[in-house]
Amino acid sequence: MEDLLSVSFGELFLKGKNRNKFFKAAIDNIKRNIDNIGYEDMYLESSKLYIKADKNNFDNLIKEIKKVFGIIYISEIKRCDKNKESIENALKEILDNMDIKNKTFKVITNRVDKSFEIKSPEFSQMMGGFILKNYAKDNNLKVDVHNPDFKVFIDIKKYAYVYANRHEGIGGLPIGSSGNGLLLLSGGIDSPVAGFMMAKRGMKIDCLHFHSYPFTSKRALQKALDLGKILSQYTGKMRIYSVNMAEIYKSINRNCRRNQTTILSRRFMMRIGEKISAKNNYNALITGESLGQVASQTVESMAVIEDATNLPIFKPLVALDKTEIIDRALFIGSYEKSIEPFDDCCSIFAPSNPITKPKLKYIKESESKLNIEELENNAIENMEIFDI
Repeated sequence: MEDLLSVSFGELFLKGKNRNKFFKAAIDNIKRNIDNIGYEDMYLESSKLYIKADKNNFDNLIKEIKKVFGIIYISEIKRCDKNKESIENALKEILDNMDIKNKTFKVITNRVDKSFEIKSPEFSQMMGGFILKNYAKDNNLKVDVHNPDFKVFIDIKKYAYVYANRHEGIGGLPIGSSGNGLLLLSGGIDSPVAGFMMAKRGMKIDCLHFHSYPFTSKRALQKALDLGKILSQYTGKMRIYSVNMAEIYKSINRNCRRNQTTILSRRFMMRIGEKISAKNNYNALITGESLGQVASQTVESMAVIEDATNLPIFKPLVALDKTEIIDRALFIGSYEKSIEPFDDCCSIFAPSNPITKPKLKYIKESESKLNIEELENNAIENMEIFDI
């Protein structure tokens, strides 16, 4: 009998002819996350991944595997021969180490190997009877097939796999299976959550951060890099492009109406993002906008800002309120870093009375007073690149 971890995949089953590509992406991401911890062996059988490793490392392995998208469960299992005696011994080892007092249970058998003579329902009843015989009297343990306190699973394959302890994964699709996206990463709460949500749909994420040094401190840039590091625990290796917007803001302030600053600067960000994307094979921009949250996130403002680029702009937070976004930031571990008090470029130059219903005609009239191409090219030429 051996102790293993098994990994159950979610939506990957729905991917038809592309299923093997999705499995490979998910397994590569698992290997990347657990490489520093180490494991002895790993193999795929009947759409489940099995990992042999030191049992003392199971907690650390589970913690890192849970950060991989595309996984719905990680289970601690006993692998044994597929005969009644071996399976009963595995059940005893599992139940002897569980708190089962005054609880209800259900046995679920999945007979993948149809040469195994006893059918799944019959074998579940047989093993349920074994559990009751050995544990019911002393533990007040009962069967409940509709709403049990815990479930015991028996998978009959090349071996028998027996388990009851399952840990939920975060689901989604494996990183890299849905194209490449460039996340506009600020120092706030929203954008890391937006990046996480798009990564969960399989998009490989890199980041574009705008700053306004010397009007903002270098600590504000470091805060964005720290947020990138937190996000990279889920997304893997990440590149962060850091672009200085100071000259762009100064030009806007000299030549345009103050209340248009936010809209004009956001349009610059979209165009710069598009130029970086064209050279680096990004398929979309990602923002942390939530409808109605600030002046630049009204329907009218979003429409005018989106006009600046031909790239699709994904806004996974658009229908979430702040409480929901904060809950997700707490889940991924970015919230505490996001609320550190360093100003970003948007807050430094934000007008006191920003326009909330801009007209594209008037925004373009203001842009005609700016040397847009030169300002954007200079900003890109002087940007810094950080690899995480």
